[in-house]
Amino acid sequence: MPSIKPLLYWLDANLLLILAGFLLIFIPLYPKLPLFDILPGYIVRVRLEDFLVALSLLVYLLQVFRRHAPFHSLLVIPIGIYLLIGFVSTASAVFITHTVPIQPIHYGKSLLHWLRRLEYFSLYFVFYAAVRSRNTARNLGLLLGLVTLLATLYGLGQKLYSWPVYSTMNREFAKGWRLVLTEHARVPSTFAGHYDFAAWLVLSLTLFASLLLFTPNKFIRTFGTISFVAGLGSLVMTASRASYLAYLAAVSVTVFLLALRKGLFWGLSRWLGLITVSVVMMLSFGELSDRLAHFFNFGRITAYIKSDLLKIKPRDDNYLNLTQDLALVYVPSDQPPVPAPSFLPPDVYEAIPEPFPADDPRATGGGKLRYDASGSAIVDKPRIYSDTAFAFGLSSAIRFDALWPRAIQRWLTNPLLGSGYATLTAEKIGIFTEAESTDNDYLRALGETGLLGFLSFYGIIFIALRYAWINRHKLTSPPVYALVAGIATGALGLLINATYIDVFEASKVAFTFWALMGLMVATIDHA
Repeated sequence: MPSIKPLLYWLDANLLLILAGFLLIFIPLYPKLPLFDILPGYIVRVRLEDFLVALSLLVYLLQVFRRHAPFHSLLVIPIGIYLLIGFVSTASAVFITHTVPIQPIHYGKSLLHWLRRLEYFSLYFVFYAAVRSRNTARNLGLLLGLVTLLATLYGLGQKLYSWPVYSTMNREFAKGWRLVLTEHARVPSTFAGHYDFAAWLVLSLTLFASLLLFTPNKFIRTFGTISFVAGLGSLVMTASRASYLAYLAAVSVTVFLLALRKGLFWGLSRWLGLITVSVVMMLSFGELSDRLAHFFNFGRITAYIKSDLLKIKPRDDNYLNLTQDLALVYVPSDQPPVPAPSFLPPDVYEAIPEPFPADDPRATGGGKLRYDASGSAIVDKPRIYSDTAFAFGLSSAIRFDALWPRAIQRWLTNPLLGSGYATLTAEKIGIFTEAESTDNDYLRALGETGLLGFLSFYGIIFIALRYAWINRHKLTSPPVYALVAGIATGALGLLINATYIDVFEASKVAFTFWALMGLMVATIDHA
């Protein structure tokens, strides 16, 4: 009977790599199905991935204890500094600024978000320890291409065949409702929403653009091309303007880094090819081109700036008391044509009224009375949109009118340490909110953890990217150079995307990002 000792030795030596590969597949592809609540009434729930990440972290720590895995690496101290500042910020919010009430539901929510950061960071350590050679790093990178293909196929199924959607866009959906896409809904694939999927695609697209352009291996080039085209198609189907623009910027930097080795003409020709393919696909299908046109409607934006921001009133010539002779040259045709105003913002397709209970003060002043299934009186009132919504679209107006000013206001309560995790969404301090969103990760970091938290968090990413840049000459192997360049520029793309989306708090994106940071640093160390 053959001995199982060799198998156990092999498993012991490769268990972290097996777990890393499994997590790289499972986290993006497994839907956001909840297991149970962690805080009553809160949108964040415990999911299967949390147990798998905890298991992987436990295995890593055991291997460190046995001295079979490294603990010290480039980002250990920066991550530790950020976590310490985040904890001090939470304590300050509870005991000094009182922006987090001393109630379990409130300080428990802040501590939960601090622990989530720790959970995200843990994959950096797991993947750093799992990568022990550049071949291992390359294989994990290719595995991400397989995940991109599968996520694209599932997104197509959602769009064409009503495959299930599991979303966390609101409290009810986050309970695990099985949904289907409507006509104008954007594709989320297996992610919590289309924004998360689009941000994740920025990471994978830059990686595969780098591999398909720079790697001499025919199989890797072919596989990279297939994964890139599939991911780009998915990005168009998400119709995320911010992610698409972040992708264009990131892939441009990718080509620049590759051109440092290949030459200016090589880089310019490849860049023109990538941009042409990207623009043609964007114009060929989906609603991304329409959404970009709505956002860059310069006529509406100029009018908004003049009237709402600069308070410039339109010219009124009625006071001139024109004579008959002067009136001959003052005719309506002299005035520029004014388009008929729309009663809906450009990214709103249907006038859905806002329901209020009949006894709610907001239900007064008109509206249509109806009764719901339980017999309660409901007043449906037309929604009122701000001028910002008509100038930039509803999704942008929510940011400009509410989320961003609120984050700045909370930051000013304690410029160094902020107002604590999960305190920015509420209209007033002390109100419990079921979800958190600022839709700008820089303002969120400032508002929640202050200037110290902001500098320490983004300092981690800066240190990693600087490490890749100063060690680029060590990467003599083309596939390894392409891998590191693709991951680094993917991180740059997320930094751009973070101006409009909370990408570093979206769990599937954050897990993948920190896993790739571990993979990148380990690849450089083993080059």
